[in-house]
Amino acid sequence: MQSSQQEARSVRKDTSAALDIKGSVFTLTVLHLKNPGLDAMQEDLRRHLAQAPRFFQHAPVVIDIKAVRDGALDFSGLARMLRANDLVPVGVRHATPEQQEAAAAAGLAVMQGGSKPEPLSSEKAAPRTEAPAKTVHEIPVSEPVPHAAATATRIVRQPVRSGQQIYAKGGDLILLAPVNAGAEVLADGNIHVYAPLRGRALAGVSGDVNARIFVQSLEAELVAVAGHYRIFEQQPAVDVYGKPVQVYLDGERLTITALF
Repeated sequence: MQSSQQEARSVRKDTSAALDIKGSVFTLTVLHLKNPGLDAMQEDLRRHLAQAPRFFQHAPVVIDIKAVRDGALDFSGLARMLRANDLVPVGVRHATPEQQEAAAAAGLAVMQGGSKPEPLSSEKAAPRTEAPAKTVHEIPVSEPVPHAAATATRIVRQPVRSGQQIYAKGGDLILLAPVNAGAEVLADGNIHVYAPLRGRALAGVSGDVNARIFVQSLEAELVAVAGHYRIFEQQPAVDVYGKPVQVYLDGERLTITALF
């Protein structure tokens, strides 16, 4: 009898789940290739990384090869170059079937999805406040839509700690406590922060170009709307830093203006 009980416990232990697989939302930087040459890529990459070195350190990167689909790419060499610059290559998108096979052989994932908004140039995306923000890059989102359906509102009353991520799927996100540095808040709709925003806030992550971010005190590391985002390596301009602001897209220009 004792032997049977021990065998039963052993079976239960051996069949217990060792892991779970769940979906989540992450911020990914997209690297758009325009020249298949590794030397040219290296030079431009170092120039871009120099603008915000701490932000991009160990950042996951998706490689968009739409502009070089007709050329041969050294995916293994490209992955090594990115890792040598403290980036983490995750996968490729807009690849041909042959390129997908080559990317998979180099240990890269094949990212699926439709077209994404093009990144803004630093001149085109300059906010009206003249904030000393860095280069605007692209965050993967779905195709922009005029009015994304907002069906739910999520309210968070506790402070969002460093390393924590809060996501409001299908609606707005309302935060009644600070968002600390290193934290990230995302919403398919608008984001309202009735406290200091010191981390990252990304509104309209499903493509709503009309989404906005409302902040009681702007001290952010990053703000984004519908895939267009702006990094603050230094504090924003004095006329908006620590003050109530709204962030929105004016056409294709990311705009930051004071609320009062």
